[in-house]
Amino acid sequence: MTVSRVVNGATNVRSETRERVAAAIAALDYAPNLAARSLASAGDVRLALLYANPSAAYLSAFLLGSLDQATRINAQLVVVPCADADDIAQAAARLARAGVDGVILPAPLCDNVEIQALVADAGLPAVAVASGAPPPSLAAVGIDDFAAAHDMTAHLVEQGHRRIGFIAGNPDQTASARRFAGYREALAAAGIAVDDGLVAPGLYSYRSGAIATERLLALPERPSAIFASNDDMAAACVAAAHRLGLDVPRDLSVVGFDDTALASEIWPELTTIRQPIADMARTAIDLLVALIRDRRAGQGDAVPEHRILPFALIRRGSDGVA
Repeated sequence: MTVSRVVNGATNVRSETRERVAAAIAALDYAPNLAARSLASAGDVRLALLYANPSAAYLSAFLLGSLDQATRINAQLVVVPCADADDIAQAAARLARAGVDGVILPAPLCDNVEIQALVADAGLPAVAVASGAPPPSLAAVGIDDFAAAHDMTAHLVEQGHRRIGFIAGNPDQTASARRFAGYREALAAAGIAVDDGLVAPGLYSYRSGAIATERLLALPERPSAIFASNDDMAAACVAAAHRLGLDVPRDLSVVGFDDTALASEIWPELTTIRQPIADMARTAIDLLVALIRDRRAGQGDAVPEHRILPFALIRRGSDGVA
């Protein structure tokens, strides 16, 4: 998905994604003919945002932050899709044609070694966003996924829950392992053994969340709470519970991760971990511009910065006492 496809009215964009991107563009009064495109001064930069995240809600927040900061610093932002192997294979040519000065790699591309190698071979500075284990060669921004998942699990334990299901994230993303580790350690700290039967695989997609929830709720002794590794899967969990006639949170507590717009668009509204997605995007652009300017000043050997932003546990209506 590219910003230009939405701006130019292309038909091959899902309606949900189109609406979210359009909302982000409208919020910034964004126009395709930004003065920044002229790159009039030596300080102007052209940045590439590679994208492969399946969540429209995550995209909306990340795009909003990216466009906002790019506009503030008078930079052009080029959005390049990398959703499959063909996109990745063509990415180098697209970056070369765009003449970009640096690359932003949001999840899941922040953990894609093929993309990292492609960017390195092109000699471009890059910033990884939301990686659970960013390589030292890249600048990075994210949150402490382990601590965030630990805090959410501990919150459920404090509510009296002992059978807490967990829907894992995409195994190809390092943040997924960090979130699972936080869940596991919080249970251990409370003297609760991890039950592998209460852990279901997920892919950060709504469909994978629905499948995982059906599996967990089919157990002979179902969980009293489910912690989904992102809001899309948590929303699917709430819907699946409703289809089975369960009341959320009376019969089942459900919590998520990210605090995207989706968290407050479903009923009941989600208790979730607020990951400052838009702020991470803004910070990524700042870090990338700093790297580019360092290179222009002959200081390209500076150690890339890894910055951790604060998270917050947002209590809404989807969780309650066991």
